[in-house]
Amino acid sequence: MNVISADGSPLHVEVYGAEGAPAVVLAHGWTCSTEFWAAQIRDLSADHRVIVYDQRGHGRTPAVGPSGYTTDALADDLEAVLAATLEPGEKAVLAGHSMGGMTLMAAAGRPGLREHAAAVLLCSTGPSRLVAESLVLPLRAGRLRTRLTRAVLGARAPLGPVTPVSRAVLKYATMGPGSPAERVAECARIVHACPRRVRVAWSHVLAGLDVEAGVRELTVPAAVIVGTADRLTPPVHARALAAALPGCVGLEELAGVGHMTPIEAPEAVTARIRALVTTYVRTEQEEAV
Repeated sequence: MNVISADGSPLHVEVYGAEGAPAVVLAHGWTCSTEFWAAQIRDLSADHRVIVYDQRGHGRTPAVGPSGYTTDALADDLEAVLAATLEPGEKAVLAGHSMGGMTLMAAAGRPGLREHAAAVLLCSTGPSRLVAESLVLPLRAGRLRTRLTRAVLGARAPLGPVTPVSRAVLKYATMGPGSPAERVAECARIVHACPRRVRVAWSHVLAGLDVEAGVRELTVPAAVIVGTADRLTPPVHARALAAALPGCVGLEELAGVGHMTPIEAPEAVTARIRALVTTYVRTEQEEAV
């Protein structure tokens, strides 16, 4: 289905599972798509209603003009999806990976999130200083590493077809060293499908990202997950989030896992979502009966 955002942009949305089941809304990250959540969709849709959508310019959601790539647009899009897929006042667990987590932080003060969020999962994400804290380049922290990292992440060169070399580069930058070849291939297929101009446009937004204020406004119960081998949003971000969130209900650090946690460690991510639903959604529904 298509949902129309505040600026008129259409968003591709998919809904799985039975009507009336506890709802989960999943927001993917930079250069990814709804396919990134395939493992969670398979597992959770058996007894949940799972709502996934393509961020603007990703997957089957069309690209927008240059002014349409902002954190406000991310928040607008999430609000539009929530309003279109959930009943008034219906609560859901919202999970965001990487840029999807930043979407939740950007939307923290929005009426739509406050109306519908029972709890959130912030997965492999951070609110600011993404380039400065990145460990993609094996250099000492400082201005040189920051400048070079910004250039690498914002590179305009096309990714081209998936090759053994490109898979190796992607694995080094975004996944843990023990990631199975089939999961690396899955991530490479998804990332390489992202249009170059969309990838570059969002890289500029992320390079200057600052949604720290949203962290303080995210007052619902919030869990945080990160891989210890995450080079893009290393654990320093997750620990800072856990300390700053008003309602943090746990920080989980997955040993040896990189940035692509929902694909690298699907069981752990799905289990955390299920636990949040059980605690904060089903309980509320049972009390209302």
